[in-house]
Amino acid sequence: MQLSKRVQQVAPSVTLTITAMARALKDGGKDVVGLGAGEPDFNTPQHIIEAAIQAMNAGHTKYTPASGIASLKEAIIRKFHRDNRLQYTANQVMVTVGAKHALYNLFQALLDPGDEVIIPTPYWVSYVEQVKLAGGVPVLLEGKEEDGFKISTSDLAAAVTERTKAFLINSPSNPTGAVYTKEELTDLGRVCIDQNVTIISDEIYEHLIYSGQPHISMASLGEEYYNQTVIINGVSKTYSMTGWRIGYVAGNADLIQAMSNISSHSTSNPASIAQYAAIAALEGPQEPVATMRTAFAQRRDFLVAALQQLPGISASTPAGAFYVYANIAESMKAKSIKTSAEWAQKLLEEELVAVVPGSAFGTDEHVRLSYATSMEQLEKAVERIKRFVDIQ
Repeated sequence: MQLSKRVQQVAPSVTLTITAMARALKDGGKDVVGLGAGEPDFNTPQHIIEAAIQAMNAGHTKYTPASGIASLKEAIIRKFHRDNRLQYTANQVMVTVGAKHALYNLFQALLDPGDEVIIPTPYWVSYVEQVKLAGGVPVLLEGKEEDGFKISTSDLAAAVTERTKAFLINSPSNPTGAVYTKEELTDLGRVCIDQNVTIISDEIYEHLIYSGQPHISMASLGEEYYNQTVIINGVSKTYSMTGWRIGYVAGNADLIQAMSNISSHSTSNPASIAQYAAIAALEGPQEPVATMRTAFAQRRDFLVAALQQLPGISASTPAGAFYVYANIAESMKAKSIKTSAEWAQKLLEEELVAVVPGSAFGTDEHVRLSYATSMEQLEKAVERIKRFVDIQ
């Protein structure tokens, strides 16, 4: 069967591939330490689970509007006002099947063939593939390691062409944990406003910042920024609800309607039960978020300190998210390994530690290690990585 040219150019998700390999080894009885998956190890808070049970018992098990139930939209609107000082109306908000689905629908609604989307590297694995699926052209803009993996305003301005349709920024970042300051966001946003480039702000990790600096939403920087920005968010990371698949998007009402139309012909609607659970997440007790964030900060500090002691590896302290993006260039050289994918595969095969190669994120001298796992597992992982990188 002949596949479409469109789908043939799409690469599979490396993070999901690594996770599947690790799971297969585990199923075979191997003691694998998984540092690949981008999801918290905490269970969903109990009050959210109870809300789902109540929704099922109340009969909320049917189709919903394609853009989400009104009560969840209202909860999202209140969340934006509470956390980001932003005012949205119901026709500016859409609920999606995870934040990934929000991005997919956005690119489908926004891009024509040949339209360019500027994406800083390192980037989350699905950005590039989703742009290509929509017929767009990813334009990769290097965030240098010596600059904290952040791009500069001058580099962004130089990358804009007459075909540039959008600029995508992810702060806090997956995979680096970089967090842009208010001043940096203001300057980057100004370039987009002046050039009439849509700003796509992926804020899925907004509540996972450890440096003391506040999360700043690009849309909150003024009326022009608000009008030019589409915000992508969801409950997966903040509330440990990755499997519930609830994301949301806020922005221009016409764009939101177009995205909703796409959903009406594809997914129909996000799961009804998960939508009621998401209301409880956004409106219920927030203490579980603080508890999880505190644990992540402790794990981050341990992992960074441990990695810095290993030969051939360097790692800086990420400001947010729950990943360390470690430089393995010297280790690759010492072990005569040419790619990060090969390094990660050998680590998994020889020491049963799963990490994601940097090639998945646009660089090939790094690996991403998730510290969204227990301290016991992190200690075991460090011990095994030390054995792997030690050169006899």
